[in-house]
Amino acid sequence: MTYTGEVSPGGPSDTRELRRLTITKLSVGPMDNNAYLLRCKDTGEAVLIDAANEAPRLIEAIGPTGISTVITTHRHGDHWQALREVLAATGARSVAHAADAAAVPDVTSTVEDGDRIPVGTCDVKVIHIVGHTPGSIALYYPEDGGHLFTGDSLFPGGPGRTTNPEDFTSLMDDLEAKVFGQLPDDTWFYPGHGKDSVLGKERPSIPEWRARGW
Repeated sequence: MTYTGEVSPGGPSDTRELRRLTITKLSVGPMDNNAYLLRCKDTGEAVLIDAANEAPRLIEAIGPTGISTVITTHRHGDHWQALREVLAATGARSVAHAADAAAVPDVTSTVEDGDRIPVGTCDVKVIHIVGHTPGSIALYYPEDGGHLFTGDSLFPGGPGRTTNPEDFTSLMDDLEAKVFGQLPDDTWFYPGHGKDSVLGKERPSIPEWRARGW
């Protein structure tokens, strides 16, 4: 089956099979939050990106083999409502960026820009993107064309919400320097809500985003 990335709250998940990694996307909760389960094909080890809501559905998707880590992309509560229940059910460690960790429940370790989080024999690289929150992170898997999990920092059609011009400028500067300035156009990105896109499709709109201020 072909992965589309189109999921809806209460609906079925969508799974993408890469050479060494499986990506399962699930929409949970009243705010249509995306949760992503990454599982290494070599070892079976898995991580969950954003235990956002509906812990029973997430635990069912994780299955009996469990997960090693839950990564929270940023401090906003709609991205961690199910975190404590998922941690209790799986025994996983809880990871967030140091600048947001105090506002996320039960964080057991923090990460910084450039750190790598293992997923079996694979790993994802932490990209710190300041603006939506001080500790927002994206997670980059470089193989098979590149796959980027952006939380609420980048969506199809523009950057995530900010509350003042300084945060907007910071967010855009980091997106241009660390994402669009470093990663290839065919990088597929997976946001915290809604549909996926590729960087090359969004890149021409950067001047428009700057001009409109959101």
